[in-house]
Amino acid sequence: MCVYGAENKATLPKDDSSFSSAFSYGVASMAMVFVNKAVIMQYVHSMTLLTLQQVATALFIHFGQVLGMSKRKDLSMATAKKLLPVSIFYNANVAFALASLQGVNIPMYIAIKRITPLAVLVSGFLRGKGKPPTQVSLSVVCTALGVLVAALGDFSFDLYGYSMALTSVFFQTMYLILVEKSGADDGLSSMELMFYNSILSIPFLFFIIIATGEFPHSLVVLSEKTASVSFTVILLISLVMGIVLNYTMFWCTLVNSALTTTIVGVLKGVGSTTLGFVVLGGVKVHALNVTGLVINTFGGVWYSYAKYTQKKKMPRKIAPDEVTSPQVAPGSVLR
Repeated sequence: MCVYGAENKATLPKDDSSFSSAFSYGVASMAMVFVNKAVIMQYVHSMTLLTLQQVATALFIHFGQVLGMSKRKDLSMATAKKLLPVSIFYNANVAFALASLQGVNIPMYIAIKRITPLAVLVSGFLRGKGKPPTQVSLSVVCTALGVLVAALGDFSFDLYGYSMALTSVFFQTMYLILVEKSGADDGLSSMELMFYNSILSIPFLFFIIIATGEFPHSLVVLSEKTASVSFTVILLISLVMGIVLNYTMFWCTLVNSALTTTIVGVLKGVGSTTLGFVVLGGVKVHALNVTGLVINTFGGVWYSYAKYTQKKKMPRKIAPDEVTSPQVAPGSVLR
């Protein structure tokens, strides 16, 4: 697996790496939603699942370096301190996202996460980025309105699940702002960011699963569940996809920007929403619910188009994503 850091940007064509990273992140992000939903339906201990994903990521990168498959700089305590907030926000995002999937169906989950651009605009305004273009503002309002309409027609409405998803949006926005800033300031590659994030996450997550009472009961349940071949396969896929998603998300954010990662997340949600109506049990259809999801999806596509046209109008010497709008985005697990 290649490592894309500051040193690679000079040797790899920008357009190629930009498209590859964005496309890879989109596919991985869409797949991860369904994989995690499949696991959570059988194994409700979401924090233990997240801990396993982080342990798997750290081991993968470590042995990849030992075998010469990847390379990274030696761990730096100064860098670790800088990235600690990134790790905290990342794990909070994933934890709340996993918790929300226990009570929210996939189409509604994706619709709620699509509110991220609204958080982008609010964050940008608070950070003095100025007023966004009219089309961008209207598309974000349209997206949020779609969520409200869809929720009114959601027969499976779960207040706890909705609250968890909205909280996840906040943490998702915060950690990707920090990811982009950290990568640019310290010249870290996506692989290095992954490794720091995993190492910093593991002690924090171990404390959480003990404090919440998940451990050791969650491991007993996991041991019983792994007697099922189908569950074991899904769990392994989840661990592998966790690594792939994290890598592509960090890669996309560093090569492009956090804003681009947000747009990719919005676009991949179109396919995920459609599949969500029929995969993993499907959804009870109601006119309001479908109408709201259509409005939400239209708003998401409109937002992406508005950002694309805005970027095309910017002078070539200016980095459009960094100058014209707030730099925030997704991921997670679902992310």
